[in-house]
Amino acid sequence: MEKPWKCADCGKRYRCPSLLDAHRRNHTGERPFICSQCGEGFIRFPHLQSHKRVHTGERPFTCSQCGKGFTVSSTLQRHQRIHTGERPFTCPQCGKGFNQLSNLWTHQRIHTGERPFTCSQCGKGFTRSSDLQIHQRVHTGERPFTCSQCGKGFTVSSALQRHQRIHNGERPFTCSQCGKRFTRSSDLRIHQRVHNGERPFTCSQCGKGFTRSSVLRTHQRVHSGERPFTCSQCGKSFAQSSNLQRHQRVHKGRGPFKCSECEKSFKTSSILLRHQQVHSGERPFTCSDCGKGFTRSSNLQTHQHIHTGEKPFTCSECTLYACSVCRQDFNHSSGLLDCYCSHKRMMAWKCGDCGKGFDFPSQLETHRRSHTGEKPFTCSRCGKGFATSSQLLKHQRIHTGERPFTCSVCGKGFNQSSNLAIHQRIHTEERPFTCSVCGKGFNQSSKLALHERIHTGEKPFTCSQCGKGFTHSANLLKHQRVHTGERPFTCSQCGKGFTHSSHLRKHQRIHTGERPFTCSVCGKGFKQSSTLINHERVHTGERPFTCSHCGKGFITSSRLLRHQRIHKFTESSSQLKYQCGHTGERPLTCSECGKESAQLSNLLMHQCFIDVIYKKDDPMGAYETWSDFVAPAQFLNDEF
Repeated sequence: MEKPWKCADCGKRYRCPSLLDAHRRNHTGERPFICSQCGEGFIRFPHLQSHKRVHTGERPFTCSQCGKGFTVSSTLQRHQRIHTGERPFTCPQCGKGFNQLSNLWTHQRIHTGERPFTCSQCGKGFTRSSDLQIHQRVHTGERPFTCSQCGKGFTVSSALQRHQRIHNGERPFTCSQCGKRFTRSSDLRIHQRVHNGERPFTCSQCGKGFTRSSVLRTHQRVHSGERPFTCSQCGKSFAQSSNLQRHQRVHKGRGPFKCSECEKSFKTSSILLRHQQVHSGERPFTCSDCGKGFTRSSNLQTHQHIHTGEKPFTCSECTLYACSVCRQDFNHSSGLLDCYCSHKRMMAWKCGDCGKGFDFPSQLETHRRSHTGEKPFTCSRCGKGFATSSQLLKHQRIHTGERPFTCSVCGKGFNQSSNLAIHQRIHTEERPFTCSVCGKGFNQSSKLALHERIHTGEKPFTCSQCGKGFTHSANLLKHQRVHTGERPFTCSQCGKGFTHSSHLRKHQRIHTGERPFTCSVCGKGFKQSSTLINHERVHTGERPFTCSHCGKGFITSSRLLRHQRIHKFTESSSQLKYQCGHTGERPLTCSECGKESAQLSNLLMHQCFIDVIYKKDDPMGAYETWSDFVAPAQFLNDEF
């Protein structure tokens, strides 16, 4: 068809003059059709009509396959090509197809290198005007697309759509092999390389392949030694920005990831997730052989070597699996790595005082405080200093009473996770530390060390005043209070002081009436566990304390001691009575009336009747009838 009407500016031809007039408005900038609601101008009237549907929300053109609506028929046609897969516009150079002509024009600029849209501020060029508009927001700071839930702004609407999937949990892109879902199609493509083994980005120096170009760039810094991310506070450099961010948390003091149960902060979210398993007691990784659970898969893998006997990590400097220096065997790579460090690097950071080596300068700095006595972390309440911030954090729980680690069996709380782990051995009856002499087991290595002093007789802690030795420093401290008279544990109700905190707790039960130890047979309660043990012997008939004189058995050692005085008293009084029978001596005198007696039993009986007959102090309190008070004449005479 003939197009006689030609544009004088660009040479483009049209069939009728009205189309030419509308085209010329592109050159003149004239926009005669104005929207009454927003004031935007348009070259043609149909464009204005389509635009008004933005305000009214009208979408008269609907896709028959997915039901999506559109304001313009041409947009519907382009959309339908998504369902049909039609790509009618093909690049003559690479053969790539496109569903829109404008997309083909934009693509061809990749081959020609043309970037007609240039930023006026930084000079950067773009193949599309829309890319330039988005880029200019970097300079202006404009973020026109805002999330309605959290208020975060974005420069591109597609970025907002991806962000909103965080709130609604939508993951529309699914892996056909494993079913894993992703929020972005690009993430899905990268993930699929895990299944097909594709690693399109290869390092030119070592040949190692990577699934992402960004990971390759980070890897190449290993060869070049480049560390472009520098800490502004200490000057330390890093190859990755994420490592710099984690490092900067050291200066800030507290990590951004806080545990909701114990308020403890962590530098990374992965460490927080592992920490939360302490509270929940979750052990998702279970050994198929013995059923033991673990919080980490790596710990499970290490544990399984116990069943298989496998020792897969071999040190090149060790004979078989034993270190040539210390002869120690290794079950996992971490132990081998320590061995490697000792052989190869010999701990590059050495202490000048004791020669001990460390892997990192931060470890050396902390260690040197043991020599200098420096304690830079001070408690704001009591002024006590600590060498590390973690020690201060544990100490502060003494003041706050915080016990964030709770036993899932009995509900008892602890201020340290290590104490919880030790406590749980009470329920599991695990005693991993065994005495080599007598075979007795202990749930703590420190208790085993104390127990071994029984066999060796070692008492390293000696009292400076009396020279008495003790196996434990705590026992020495308690003993020294005998000399100083110190009673640091005071009852808040009556003010009575005690040398031991355990004595104070027992005493407080007098005020509270608490009887936490209950007999399983009769239900009677007791304030002390030792009293309950003695009581239970009433039911069992056990009498473990036996008199060596007469063979009589007793429930408690105190009753045995009282009983043994009968034997001592009988022997001494018989000897005294025999001697006085020959000499006529009366060595025992009544303190009330001065009368004398040769036998202790007679003196005691005499004093009893003096109290009853002469003093009349509650005569019916000890005997049921007055006839019990009738005294033989011999106990009332001047001599008896």
